[in-house]
Formats: sequence, structure tokens, C-alpha cells
Amino acid sequence: MRKIWRRIRFLFNIKRSIPFLIGFFRSPEIANGNKVIAILLMLGYLLFPWDVIPDFLVVFGLVDDLAVLTFILQQIVKMAPDSLKKEYRIEE
Repeated sequence: MRKIWRRIRFLFNIKRSIPFLIGFFRSPEIANGNKVIAILLMLGYLLFPWDVIPDFLVVFGLVDDLAVLTFILQQIVKMAPDSLKKEYRIEE
């Protein structure tokens, strides 16, 4: 249950994610391999948006998309060094 609340709190801080992602891809501290993995995760979701719950079920379809987006962003945060997380005040 604690993990769910952490993900919900992470979603409400999504406005910090865009500057964080820019910093992530510009940072020399992050290995190019991790940057490639992050790009592949994002492109994979954009190119293959298979849903567990179809989008015509409006509320449930959006929850499904937000869950996938949150998962991808959390994986990117896990790859980031602590200095970048502190700079953008991002928590895992």
C-alpha cells in the first residue's frame, strides 16, 4: 500500500519531471547506455501503446496510461545519480 501512495505522490510532482528529464539527458554523470535505455522505454510506450484497459473506458483507460507513465519515469529516476535527484528534488 505504501508503494501505491508513493507513486501517486510522484504523479502529483510530474511538473518537476520535465526539467529532471532534460537534466538527465544532459548530465555527463549518466552513462550513455542508461540514456539509451530511457529513450527506448519512452519510445516503446509511444510506438506500442498497448493498453491493458482500453481507452474508451475513459477513467480506467487513463489510469492505465498514468500507471505506465509513472513506471517509466520511476525507472529513469532509479538510473539517475543522487546529485541529480537532489537538484530537482525528485524521490524514488
